[in-house]
Amino acid sequence: MRALKFLVVVMGVLIVMGTVTLVVLIIQRAGGTQATSGRADVMAGAVATLALGEPAGTRIVGLTATADRLVLRLERDGLERVVFIDPKSNQVTGQVILGRPTTPPP
Repeated sequence: MRALKFLVVVMGVLIVMGTVTLVVLIIQRAGGTQATSGRADVMAGAVATLALGEPAGTRIVGLTATADRLVLRLERDGLERVVFIDPKSNQVTGQVILGRPTTPPP
């Protein structure tokens, strides 16, 4: 009878451990932890350098990070530009020039 009680307790502990393991795996695969989301280089302390090639006197007046882009707001001589950078490829992907129109509107 003692052996039967011991086996029941051991099987109960195994069921609880299996359930906890299953819940942890489901949470990890559902996106609970993102250690392998392609950002391992950033987490490991890798540093990237990007030269924008802007003329002297250009100032960075704003910086915003989105899910997949870095957005810089640049200003020079009163004219502003917005530059979009892909941090994964370290490339400028586009820009919006916020300047004065070259021709007056009708």
